[in-house]
Amino acid sequence: MQNELVIVVDFGGQYNQLVARRVRECNVYCEIYSYKTDIEKIKEMNPKGIILTGGPNSCYEEGAPTYTKELFELGIPVLGLCYGAQLMQHILGGKVERADVQEYGKTHIKVNTESPLFAGVPEETTCWMSHFDYISAMGEGFVSIAHTKDCPVAAAEYAEKKLYGIQFHPEVLHTPEGTKMIFNFVRNICGCAGDWRMDDFVASQVQAIREKVGEGKVLLALSGGVDSSVLAALLAKAIGPQLTCVFVDHGLMRKNEGDEVEGIFGEKGNFDINFIRVNAQERYYAKLAGITEPEEKRKLIGEEFIRIFEEEAQKIGAVDFLAQGTIYPDVVESGLGGESAVIKSHHNVGGLPDFVDFKEIIEPLRNLFKDEVRKAGLELGLPEFLVYRQPFPGPGLGIRIIGEVTGDKVRIVQDADYIYREEVDKAAKAYKEEHGVEAPWMPNQYFAALTNMRSVGVMGDERTYDYAVAVRAVRTIDFMTAEAADLPFEVLQIVMNRIIKEVRGVNRVFYDLTSKPPETIEFE
Repeated sequence: MQNELVIVVDFGGQYNQLVARRVRECNVYCEIYSYKTDIEKIKEMNPKGIILTGGPNSCYEEGAPTYTKELFELGIPVLGLCYGAQLMQHILGGKVERADVQEYGKTHIKVNTESPLFAGVPEETTCWMSHFDYISAMGEGFVSIAHTKDCPVAAAEYAEKKLYGIQFHPEVLHTPEGTKMIFNFVRNICGCAGDWRMDDFVASQVQAIREKVGEGKVLLALSGGVDSSVLAALLAKAIGPQLTCVFVDHGLMRKNEGDEVEGIFGEKGNFDINFIRVNAQERYYAKLAGITEPEEKRKLIGEEFIRIFEEEAQKIGAVDFLAQGTIYPDVVESGLGGESAVIKSHHNVGGLPDFVDFKEIIEPLRNLFKDEVRKAGLELGLPEFLVYRQPFPGPGLGIRIIGEVTGDKVRIVQDADYIYREEVDKAAKAYKEEHGVEAPWMPNQYFAALTNMRSVGVMGDERTYDYAVAVRAVRTIDFMTAEAADLPFEVLQIVMNRIIKEVRGVNRVFYDLTSKPPETIEFE
């Protein structure tokens, strides 16, 4: 597909992916590129608009990330965010200095609603500030279009050249009118029609896959997660029985999930593909026996998956294509997209496995964010319970069980987790039915984990010496930071009572209140 394109030029900001996601929510296709990208390449891409991200540096310091002045002379609308706004002024004759009052967090702001950037935005609103420097003088042609108590240039525009700078972060949810501002820029100022839609994406990818694969055979390692499941559905629609999915059930999935995956993609499912399920639970439990160190568990679980997949692939023989569920955040976080530090290396990016005999790799979801993958899944007819599954770590319950992993411990955490998620979902549904809106405490992720602690309890007038289960629920925007969700106490009481009564081997339930940082969202 040849979609209209808006480019995000990344200067190391933590919200680079969020900026691109917000643009795509306006039905405009967007990609992230490093500030080191040559201006000639940007010209070749012919974007309808350019957005400069925030970043941790001061633009006036020697060696700080910068860009050529020519970027602002292309006749393409440019929007600078935070550092990007300061850099725009620094390059175009303005002045940026260390602020006497440094703003951070939710800030009251007044905007000029006559500016096309703020069309439909209330004159007084709230924004999310995060800056130590400020624009003390604007370049020629710029005027201030927003201010706060301590920031005289909270936004600036050069309307004739379609150059805009915003000192705050419109991409985060803490700026309630931020999405409208981004919409105003990409749809109204840049003139984008909004041709980025999931139904068109699915249709175009089905056609592209058919043309690429021809009569060839495709192999996919199906984990049961959202990405690989959507990829399986997309490939199934495109090439049907030319696809073989190998599903390795390592026994560390959530309750019933292995059977759910088979129910969707196996013989009784709606997809005409070759589906192989490998029940490797006992093999994994034997490998994990006596292993307590978290990283050792992670490594062992991953390596064993590769060994099993290799064995099944060798039975199948040569295939033409290996399909991978790489998505856009994998590309960006692996350092192949923007300028932010490499967060983690992803197994789907940068290096092909050498244990499968194939000619080429295909990654149809490579340009999608997670929320877009979910939309594509719905377009392909996957059930909502699969498409909207909560994030689940690759090593599965292996890292939600502290200490050694055994079959009995897996049973405990599966049953406790199922009860917990069921009760939270039930309470959230009741709240929405009563109030007509989502519960304000509704977490983005919630699960149960098994601690390695055993303690004395009393049940039925008898002494017990059983495990403690910890339940966790967090609210987060980007999963880089998170706070414990304020779940209603009565919901926690119901969860505690049910787990104690229904899950053999548990006599205590804890609620994890710790934020991220210092804790991680997962336990190991």
